[in-house]
Amino acid sequence: MKFTVDMKKCQDHGQCVYSAPTLFALDDLGKLTFREETDGLYESEEVDESLRDDLEEAADVCPMQAIEVLD
Repeated sequence: MKFTVDMKKCQDHGQCVYSAPTLFALDDLGKLTFREETDGLYESEEVDESLRDDLEEAADVCPMQAIEVLD
């Protein structure tokens, strides 16, 4: 399983960090760390299936609906 984050929608609210701290983090400036890699669409590497619940919760709580879970 993978996930994407639309960095154009993301406004760094950080709700994903609380839901899935092993997958999401904020940098020292309070920005999602994926911003260092892209300003467009971030696509993750393969994520362990055991993290599915956390990842789906992160997608659900994102106020901007910027996270998509890919099977």
